[in-house]
Amino acid sequence: MSKETTKTALLDAGKAVFLEKGYNNAGIEAILQTAGVPKGSFYYYFDSKEDFGLQVLDRFAACHHETLDRFLGDEAVGPLERLRRYFEAVVECLESQECRKGCLVGNLSQEMADQSEAFRARLREIFDGWIDRYAMCLAEAQSAGEIPAHLDPRALAEFWLDGWQGAVLRAKTVRSIAPLRNFLGMIFSDVLQRG
Repeated sequence: MSKETTKTALLDAGKAVFLEKGYNNAGIEAILQTAGVPKGSFYYYFDSKEDFGLQVLDRFAACHHETLDRFLGDEAVGPLERLRRYFEAVVECLESQECRKGCLVGNLSQEMADQSEAFRARLREIFDGWIDRYAMCLAEAQSAGEIPAHLDPRALAEFWLDGWQGAVLRAKTVRSIAPLRNFLGMIFSDVLQRG
């Protein structure tokens, strides 16, 4: 295994273990076993568990950014349809996991925001980036006449993220996509359509 392949395997294993057990319950040994990497490898690539956790988060954020680009950058469809397709894809992903894992950023926010300033700051940056992307798409929808002119795209994007993260949390609790469907139904049929 090359150095880059080993590091990537560790980061991917970290994501899987964090989603299953959380950060605090994720032992380095379990991460090494999941990655199929020798014990001495971890500290060759990472200064500490916190450094590792932040790099797992950065890798997840970069992959998620590509997903947002793919869906929200698809100008072949209208802005609201782009948002709908993106969130439907997320629902499908969560459903395929039986709503057990949730969102890595949301999970780590609940677990780590009070424990590590480095995590809190990075998680906030990621959420702010998602809000920016949603707001851009919502502003396009407003310009296209798809949503009412009086809505503030940035405030709406913040509301959307806040509500969505709550729906993901409930979906994990009830092990059902029903809260996700309820949220999307309300936002598309009610919130965005009010004149």
